[in-house]
Amino acid sequence: MTKRYDAVTQEACDAMTTTFYGDRREKASTPVLDLLLRLLSSNWTWGRLTLVLPDGANRQLTGRSPGHSAVLVIRDPRFAARVLKSGDIGFAEGYMAGEWDTPDLAVLLETLVNNYDHIRRLFDGNPLMNAVNWLGHRLNRNSRRGSRRNIHAHYDLGNAFYSAWLDPSMTYSAARFERPGQSLQEAQRAKYAALARLMDLQSGHSVLEIGCGWGGFAEFAASEVGAVVTGVTISREQHDYARRRMFEAGLAERADIRLIDYRDVQGRFDRVASIEMFEAVGREYWPTYFQKVHDVLKPGGRAGLQIITIQDDLFDEYEARTDFIQKYVFPGGSLPSEARMAPVVESAGLNRTAVERFGGDYADTLAEWMRRFDGAWTEIRQDGQAFDDRFRRLWRFYLAYCEAGFRSGRTDVIQIALDRTF
Repeated sequence: MTKRYDAVTQEACDAMTTTFYGDRREKASTPVLDLLLRLLSSNWTWGRLTLVLPDGANRQLTGRSPGHSAVLVIRDPRFAARVLKSGDIGFAEGYMAGEWDTPDLAVLLETLVNNYDHIRRLFDGNPLMNAVNWLGHRLNRNSRRGSRRNIHAHYDLGNAFYSAWLDPSMTYSAARFERPGQSLQEAQRAKYAALARLMDLQSGHSVLEIGCGWGGFAEFAASEVGAVVTGVTISREQHDYARRRMFEAGLAERADIRLIDYRDVQGRFDRVASIEMFEAVGREYWPTYFQKVHDVLKPGGRAGLQIITIQDDLFDEYEARTDFIQKYVFPGGSLPSEARMAPVVESAGLNRTAVERFGGDYADTLAEWMRRFDGAWTEIRQDGQAFDDRFRRLWRFYLAYCEAGFRSGRTDVIQIALDRTF
């Protein structure tokens, strides 16, 4: 699954102008928008950006380095003030408010990401607003109570919402595409199989899954490997769904799903699995998490973890700020870098014995989720909850934002094996 980037023709720009504006024309610009455009123009280095202004006029920015062709259609010039006030969060809020649009959100965001080192001043935002956002994020601590609140904000939107656009296995993490034309469901199963191999999961092994989601890996490990699984989650919606799933699959005696914080798990297990749960732990609780992994493993046991990471050289800046995802999607969430995570792993008495990276597969997973989300929107909107157009645009920005991160290499996803050393 490879995304194709087409050049933007003048005819396409004209068509976009008609699509987004019809015969309506707004005031072409404001002093703040003029400032934003000047900053963009003087610092653009990678690819091409076509700006469609509120009066329908086009402006082209072409960088020295070849890259994608992206389009930014400015519907309301006031969005520029949002960007200068709130930086990258303001840029996202402008999209959520319908103040700008684009025919391919992921391409636009990746193009901006690849220019980021040169245009970062535009997205720094006002220091006061940055401080407010940073404080708000720090208040979302992942204590036991805070974790339940943070998880509820994202995962308890309703099982019907997620089932409308996830694949039938209800897997909400990176797939592993092994061949062209592979379906998302097949690629998700390939991911489970790869993790099981990495952790040397065998029939009869007892395995604890920290953050079991809707039960996809638990079902795979119990039915296809023959393991005895204990899955834990603090999402009521996921817990109820996964328990029913195991019962209907005839796996209730091999897969026990519990509504419990991972910190409260007792007992010892041959293996520990955890798929993209670590991002919800928060840096403050990294030692707690890895110590728990160590403590519940039997001597000689192994953990297999799937974790989203950020580039090592970006980590300090990332930790010092609050981004769109932390404010609007995953309160309390935080990505580790491999280098910053390593000493915490070692201090807990765990030894990393293998690592596999597949960020490109995550980009393809996200592109497929976007396609499915867009296709299911009519169904989602009719679900009866407050799934309005702002919600739709928030989720589209989230999916495209993540895809751009993986395609640009700023973020990655890894599967790692950790052995208990003492």
